[in-house]
Amino acid sequence: MTKSEKVTFVINTLNELYPEIPIPLNHKDPYTLLIAVLLSAQCTDVRVNQITPLLFAKADNPYDMVKMSIEEIKEIIRPCGLSPMKSKGIHGLSEILIEKHNGEVPQSFADLEALPAVGHKTASVVMSQAFGVPAFPVDTHIHRLLYRWGFTNGKNVQQTEKDAKRLFPRELWNELHLQIIWYGREYSPARGWDLEKDIITRTIGRKSVLQEKTK
Repeated sequence: MTKSEKVTFVINTLNELYPEIPIPLNHKDPYTLLIAVLLSAQCTDVRVNQITPLLFAKADNPYDMVKMSIEEIKEIIRPCGLSPMKSKGIHGLSEILIEKHNGEVPQSFADLEALPAVGHKTASVVMSQAFGVPAFPVDTHIHRLLYRWGFTNGKNVQQTEKDAKRLFPRELWNELHLQIIWYGREYSPARGWDLEKDIITRTIGRKSVLQEKTK
């Protein structure tokens, strides 16, 4: 298969498997999505979805969030890990949203990435899922799969994002990055990987990856 044929195969297979794409993190608006994505760093989405209802019951907007102390936020989000940094980030970004953005989550990469504890991946998720702006957030699943499929050299997530955007049509980015995440979890995980179930890697996978797997 040519590279473009492989890309088409991936798109078609993912559309068959995931015609309806659930959003991994529970949220009701851009602010609650921003907080949930921030909490998901080095934490599972399942755990985040268990913790956010507890946090949002006390504060689901920046005005209520700044009334809480950093210590109070930290105690609630502790099970998500990195709670000292995340609690400062949540409190700090809530203050900035009130001071600079009328309490609203800004709709630009630059403004989002200027917020405390918000990196490019978090900004990309918010831009794509909250505002519908084409973006291709690269998490560990996407980074792993695009390497396994031979679409990137896998040296870093920045390169993986560039390669993904170059290969896949812009109008598909927002759906596709979610489809790849779900596929990675269900069919091509880092641990307990069964190549027989992983039709995409089995069909178009990088030769070195397949050889290593079938030793």
